[in-house]
Amino acid sequence: MNPIVNAYIAAILLFVSHIAVAGGEPEAGQAKAQVCASCHAADGNSTAPEFPKLAGQHADYIVRALLDYQSGARANAIMKGFVANLSRQDMEDLAAYFASQQGTLFTPTDY
Repeated sequence: MNPIVNAYIAAILLFVSHIAVAGGEPEAGQAKAQVCASCHAADGNSTAPEFPKLAGQHADYIVRALLDYQSGARANAIMKGFVANLSRQDMEDLAAYFASQQGTLFTPTDY
């Protein structure tokens, strides 16, 4: 087969597989993320070292973490309360939003 056709087919498959895996809508996630802002900041770039940065994380990682908090596989009383009533779609929307944000690095200056 022609290399250009192969590249075109590969690009289409990559694009389609990304859509199938993503599952969440960043715009919907942004609206749902307002409650997350108190600890993780509005864009997911927490400035407090005790609260993880969510911006730029892989969406599937965020979904897995939320599911684990909901099931109790990850133990955190605060997060368990926040995720108790989230649907899978809510989690995917939140994950899509935070994954779409530009992450910032945090380097502690006091050791």
